[in-house]
Amino acid sequence: MFKGLKPIIYGGREVWPLVEGGKGVAVTNHASSGAWAAAGGIGTVSAVNADSYDDNGDMIPQVFYGKTRAERHEELVEYGIRGGIAQVKRAYDIAGPGGAININVLWEMGGAQRILHGVLEKTRGLVTGVTCGAGMPYKLSEIAAQYGVYYLPIISSARAFRALWKRAYSKVPEWLGAVVYEDPWLAGGHNGLSNAEDPTKPEDPYPRVKALRDTMREEGIPDELPIVMAGGVWYLRDWEHWIDNPELGQVAFQYGTRPLLTQESPIPQAWKDHLTKIPEGGVLLHKFSPTGFYSSAVINPFLRELQARSERQIPYSTEQAGDHTATLDVGVRGKNFWVTPHDLQRAREWDARGFTMALKTPDNTVIFVKPDEGAVIRKDQADCMGCLSHCGFSSWKDHDNNSTGRLADPRSFCIQKALQNIAHGEPIDENLMFAGHSAYEFGRDPFYSNGFVPTVKQLVDRILTGD
Repeated sequence: MFKGLKPIIYGGREVWPLVEGGKGVAVTNHASSGAWAAAGGIGTVSAVNADSYDDNGDMIPQVFYGKTRAERHEELVEYGIRGGIAQVKRAYDIAGPGGAININVLWEMGGAQRILHGVLEKTRGLVTGVTCGAGMPYKLSEIAAQYGVYYLPIISSARAFRALWKRAYSKVPEWLGAVVYEDPWLAGGHNGLSNAEDPTKPEDPYPRVKALRDTMREEGIPDELPIVMAGGVWYLRDWEHWIDNPELGQVAFQYGTRPLLTQESPIPQAWKDHLTKIPEGGVLLHKFSPTGFYSSAVINPFLRELQARSERQIPYSTEQAGDHTATLDVGVRGKNFWVTPHDLQRAREWDARGFTMALKTPDNTVIFVKPDEGAVIRKDQADCMGCLSHCGFSSWKDHDNNSTGRLADPRSFCIQKALQNIAHGEPIDENLMFAGHSAYEFGRDPFYSNGFVPTVKQLVDRILTGD
């Protein structure tokens, strides 16, 4: 029999050590996070391009009118601040004063620090903490302390936490609320795999979390401060040996994928319907994101096309050298594209199949796409609104001269467009569908049999039983 969880104290209130994983764009909104907090857990509003509302309560579409990327970026930051404020206030109204509401941001999102300041300034007393990953958020502690909220860094190794602690967090230890260990092989969305780790060889999270706790102890951080296990958590009974384990200290558990299928979840019905059809192995850890990070998403036609696009790729040189002895004569203009004879034959075969446009990448390769696909890629790059601090797809940078100095990469995609689209009802086969690698459990867990969709309260109660 499952021995159960004990409540913890967070932000001066007693809560279950169950954290709702923040999911942008617009996937963990006020409805889901407010309900999660009302059920006794820690709710998480995504402050990544969050939805805002007009005076009638209708969602305001994020339309960009600026003529330059810098102008559109300013519009995006303003949307982000207004949306974050709106979502927090609504979530707080649902959760009530006793509920714990966090906000979540990606450190690599465009204007992250400005948006954090803008949201926290206008929601004083409503936000308990800030979770933040997708990068090394050194300034997170400083910002959180300024507004009297906790900071919860999302990391994937003890080494990453040590670097953050030594450089910044040790100066503001009193506002460290928890450390989120996000398993880079199992969690949905963007993950923190390092160059030293093999994406095809997942590692047991226990020794990695044990190493994190050892590091925290070395720095004088008490065992009562929770480590939040995120990624791959479905049934708590499978993690029973983590609970009340003196090697690990206090642990909490984060759920990002399971809350997708609740009555309060704001995702479109087509997305909800698809969740129970995801097979085991139906989520791919890939590196197509314009952030440069690995991320995990459901394998669908959108993702398969990105895979195929990269497979239709050949290296070239601008002069004859080595085995680059053949002139590429399809897909390009000019004769300064030298390739191997074998790759020339492959390119001609792609051209014959309709992939007649060759697009250069930053790595001295070209990919072959159909003209209509190439036109969409070019338009999306031109329409960039600066949603990331550094974007590989469009070569945008949110500071200095607004350019990374690298060639825009057509092997990637506009993540703002793909995530906004799927969250607001566009076809799920044509956009990016983030999910964790345990998503196949939706189709196997008897809790969801006969099409049952729980409320958030019913889901939290179920989780607390160990199932």
